[in-house]
Amino acid sequence: MKKTIRNFTQNPKNDILSGLTVALALVPEAVAFAFVAGIDPLVGLYGAFMMGLITSLFGGRPGMISGATGAMAVVMVHMIQQGNEVGLSLANPIENLGLQWLFITLLFVGAIQILAGVFRLGKFVRLIPHPVMMGFVNGLAIVIFVSQLGLFKERVEGNIQWLQGNELYIMIGLVLLTMGIMFGLPKLTKKIPAALTAIIIVACITIFGNIKINTVGSFIRDSGGDGLEGSLPSFQSQIFGLFDTLNGHWNLIISTAFLLAAVGLIESLMTLNLVDDITETRGSGNRECVAQGSANILNGLFGGMGGCAMIGQSLINVDSGGRGRLSGVVAAIALLCFVLFGAPLIEQIPLAALVGVMFMVVIGTFAWSSFRIINKIPLSDAIVLIAVSAITVWQDLAIAVIAGVIISALVFAWKSATMIRARKSIKEDGTKVYEIWGPLFFGSVQAFSSKFDPKNDPQKIEIDFIESRVSDHSGIEALRNIANKYLDIGKEVKLTHLSPECKMLMLKANPRFEEVITSSIDDPRYHVATDLMDSEV
Repeated sequence: MKKTIRNFTQNPKNDILSGLTVALALVPEAVAFAFVAGIDPLVGLYGAFMMGLITSLFGGRPGMISGATGAMAVVMVHMIQQGNEVGLSLANPIENLGLQWLFITLLFVGAIQILAGVFRLGKFVRLIPHPVMMGFVNGLAIVIFVSQLGLFKERVEGNIQWLQGNELYIMIGLVLLTMGIMFGLPKLTKKIPAALTAIIIVACITIFGNIKINTVGSFIRDSGGDGLEGSLPSFQSQIFGLFDTLNGHWNLIISTAFLLAAVGLIESLMTLNLVDDITETRGSGNRECVAQGSANILNGLFGGMGGCAMIGQSLINVDSGGRGRLSGVVAAIALLCFVLFGAPLIEQIPLAALVGVMFMVVIGTFAWSSFRIINKIPLSDAIVLIAVSAITVWQDLAIAVIAGVIISALVFAWKSATMIRARKSIKEDGTKVYEIWGPLFFGSVQAFSSKFDPKNDPQKIEIDFIESRVSDHSGIEALRNIANKYLDIGKEVKLTHLSPECKMLMLKANPRFEEVITSSIDDPRYHVATDLMDSEV
């Protein structure tokens, strides 16, 4: 409780100003992702408000921003389209049935994410290798950059085309002006956030200079929306009456829920890890899982789009000085106020200012050091780094991270499989000792088995695991097979320094191994430190 209060009172000025900056950047992002999912922009905006408020108050990482995200929007769109088709085919047609299905799905998404936190699965983000993290941030920077290029286009007679002539030059000039202010202002003073200052200055130039340029309002209308003005969605009590429309479609709802939950958690926990590194503090992945799940349930009940942590906005917040929970709360409440009370003013903000802010985020996000170290790190790590970056751009962040972890795990398994060794020696009483070094697991069992010669070995054998560990069931089976080979030909074999877990499984498989396994006071004890590292914030 004391930590929570301290996170609200530590630096309120920076948190409030940073929160306002983030709120301005959230508007076009939430609107754009709502259009990607095929739903009304207000659903995306209210979803961003509820996600941001709940996770800022109860999440595992002060200063991290959550809202509607593109990664989840891409997953939602197929289900929403199919739901709309089903709704129109009913005897009594239901418009926007896909949106109602989304709300039902978010209830399952939230439950899955809460369970992930309860069962402490958030700690597994600590197992993500550094090359995957570097590839992740590089790919993310490219994705953010490419997404902003779409704002250099306009709709002309129903067709999308690049800006041309003076419109393009003015857009580029204002983007560069925004970036210049953000670059230069911190060198003069850090008392005011550079991003917010840049947005206000550029907006004043375009409004009072009567410069015609794409704004937040024109972007929404060109995309098919009606603007930011609207009211809060009503409580979605009717969703429980829509369950009968899901006959034959439960597989779609459940599979989409698991995919959304996984994508949301991976992106959120990766963002948490990234902000941890930047701020040199440590958040709680498990607490974040519970908060994200609770926010998505709330979105399902009250008509929001749902979402997860937003990496770009989180970096804007941290770079602008927002390190406490107050920054996220201010961003969420300000976003709601923009929609309810300040829509006409916010719609006049030029997109160029927001693009300039995001371009500075891209520059700050990209791991430029990767160019310098690419030829100095192991080839396997370089391949992982490049692959994760490419997959992030080609597919999405979640798939890229999963692919990177799998590649890294396979590389590690391959290297570990070749590390198994057996040092051989003979005791004074004639006992042959095999001192095993290296991990015994599915990848190394073949090499392990080849180290022994049951037929030609002496009568007494000792296999010592003081410098090794049996890591999985394959290793246990390999060890059991070797022991049985010696026992079957009447030789005496002793297994020393086995872990308690391995002893238990060996005895469970065959009680006669009790005579084979020996115990001593220096048997290894293995402890897991991850839970201690996953501190609450």
